[in-house]
Amino acid sequence: MKFKFLAASVLAMAVVGASAQNLTGAGATFPNPIYSKWFSEYAQQHPGVQINYQPIGSGGGILQVTSGTVDFGASDGPMSDAQIAGSKIKVLHIPTVLGAVVPVYNIKGITQELNFSPDVLADIYLGKIKTWNDARIMKDNPGVNLPANPILPVYRSDGSGTTYIFTDFLSKVSTDWLGRVGKNTAVQWPAGFGAKGSEGVSGMVRQTPNSIGYVELTYALQNKMAYGTVKNAAGKFVKASTDGVTAAAAAAAKNMPSDYRVSITNAAGATSYPISSFTWLLIPVQSKDPAKGKVIVDFLTWMLDHGQSETSALYYAPLPKEVQDMERKTIKTIK
Repeated sequence: MKFKFLAASVLAMAVVGASAQNLTGAGATFPNPIYSKWFSEYAQQHPGVQINYQPIGSGGGILQVTSGTVDFGASDGPMSDAQIAGSKIKVLHIPTVLGAVVPVYNIKGITQELNFSPDVLADIYLGKIKTWNDARIMKDNPGVNLPANPILPVYRSDGSGTTYIFTDFLSKVSTDWLGRVGKNTAVQWPAGFGAKGSEGVSGMVRQTPNSIGYVELTYALQNKMAYGTVKNAAGKFVKASTDGVTAAAAAAAKNMPSDYRVSITNAAGATSYPISSFTWLLIPVQSKDPAKGKVIVDFLTWMLDHGQSETSALYYAPLPKEVQDMERKTIKTIK
C-alpha cells in the first residue's frame, strides 16, 4: 500500500513538473492592471504555470515579440504593415479588452470637470494654445474661472500604445496635427515634456500645477485624478465610461477585419467616447516551444470564458460578442 502511494505521488510530481511552464511577455501599460489580475488568477488556477509580464510600453512589446525574445507581446496600437513585413516571426493580433484614454489635469482651485474640444487638445499639444484662460478653452467651459497660467503638456517619453491611441485621435480631428506630427507609438512632440509609462505621466501631472496629460481611464481613477469630458464626432461632450467605449466599438465589431487591426477613435454615435481603443496581445502563430503554445491557447480561451466578466471592475469594456466569436476560431490556429 505504501509503495503504491509513493508511486502515485512520484507520478503526480512528474506530471506537475512536466506541465510547469514559465511564459514571458512585455508591452503595453494601458492594459497592465487587467493583465496583472488575469495572469495572477490564471496561474493560481493552473499550478505550474507562471506568466511574467513587463509593462514596458507598446513599442518595446512589438520589438521584443517580433525579435523572438519573449513568448508574447502586447500593444495598444496595431503593428504597421512595415513592422509586420520586417518581423522575424508571424504574429497574430488578439484583442483582449477595450479601454479609454482621458485628458487628466492639475489646476489649483479648479474643482469643476472641464470640457475639451478635440481641436483644443490638438492645439495644446501643438503649442498653439498656451494658457488655461485661452478663449477657446473658456468657450467650452462657461462660468469656470480658469487662470492665466501657462499650460504644461505632459506626454509619454517611451514607445507607447496610449500615445498611439491619443495621436490617432488627434490625427483624425486636426489636419494640422496630421500634417505636422501624425500618429505612432512615439512621435516628435511640438510642446511639453515627457515622462515614462502611464505611471510616470500620472505622477508628473499630479506633482505639476497647471499640467495636462493623457492616461488610461483606470490610471486616472486609481490615482484620483481630475479628468475631462471630450467632444465626440456627434458634437456631444462625453465622459469616459465602459458604456461609452462599448458604443464606440459597436460599428467596428460588426465589420471587424480578419487581422483585427482596427481604429475606433472618433467613432460615430451620440454616446460614443471618442478616445477609445481595443488593445491587443501579440501572439506568435508558431511558438518556439509547443508546450508554451498550448498554454497560450488555453490562456486565451480562459480570457474569453472567464476574464471578460472581470473587465468592468477595472474600468475596461469587454469584447463584443461578435469579436469573441471570431477570436475563438483564430485561437485554434495557434501552435
